[in-house]
Amino acid sequence: MPQIAAQSALRIRQLLKAYKDVVAVDGLELEVHAGECFGLLGPNGAGKTTTVEICEGLTEPDSGDIEVLGRTWTSNAAQLRQRLGIQLQDTQLSEKLTVLETVRLFRSFFRQGEPAAGVIARVQLEEKQNSRVGELSGGQKQRLALACALVGDPDFLFLDEPTTGLDPQARHQLWELIEEFKRSGRTILLTTHYMDEAERLCDRVAIMDHGKVIALGTPRELIATHCTEQLVEFMAGGSGKNLDVPALRAVAGVRDVRTENGAVLLQVSELHTAVPALLAELARQNVPLTELRTHSATLEDVFVTLTGRHLRDE
Repeated sequence: MPQIAAQSALRIRQLLKAYKDVVAVDGLELEVHAGECFGLLGPNGAGKTTTVEICEGLTEPDSGDIEVLGRTWTSNAAQLRQRLGIQLQDTQLSEKLTVLETVRLFRSFFRQGEPAAGVIARVQLEEKQNSRVGELSGGQKQRLALACALVGDPDFLFLDEPTTGLDPQARHQLWELIEEFKRSGRTILLTTHYMDEAERLCDRVAIMDHGKVIALGTPRELIATHCTEQLVEFMAGGSGKNLDVPALRAVAGVRDVRTENGAVLLQVSELHTAVPALLAELARQNVPLTELRTHSATLEDVFVTLTGRHLRDE
């Protein structure tokens, strides 16, 4: 495998891409370090996929500068294609070819790489290697797409929602493959809607919205900066008792209040202070508590705090 000389595997400067009715990427600035797994997160329509496709050389930007592995698509396209592995959000493969034929076809595009059978084994599709692509389940097609991305032994791997459609066991198996790839010193750009996936795999993440990066850092840094460490989720009411939600903002230790699917979510600075104060406030309102949970803040909580939307919201 060639050594990566550049300290930055990806540099994006003032990237702009607009379509007829929307600005998809709006002056984006971003840098991915060599050897890290970098997560690009955001709601649907935030500009993630457009950004990734420009970095992959699949879409032309309107303006801005991009360097991938120290090279540009305008000057070094042929060299870059030999060093990148790409799994698209929706990879379209010939349904009449077998799994083995498909991976062999992709292997033929690269000057170096792993034998097709070895890559198929790594993504655990050996039993399906003689099956036609059209006969595979959605999860098996995702694993085949990853095999096609890995077969050229890339220095930089682009993964656009790689575990969508996989069962929990298959997701964990894919995570192990991604971690193995990263341990070899190579770079990954990952988009995902699964926050546990981003927290486990990514060294740093950027949250995008409206074509711009609105937060950047390690998962722990983002949680510490944008959320308190603890959240309280509860449900209360019934029997004609209505909860006065705005009054909860005055409860000791509460920093933020929001409602979601009939539940109330509180960001609290001190759990031991906020929970007794909350119970006292509910008693004052004479509203019965029906359910109570506490948990540490996550990237999902950071995302909702910053954008007001869940990653899976349309």
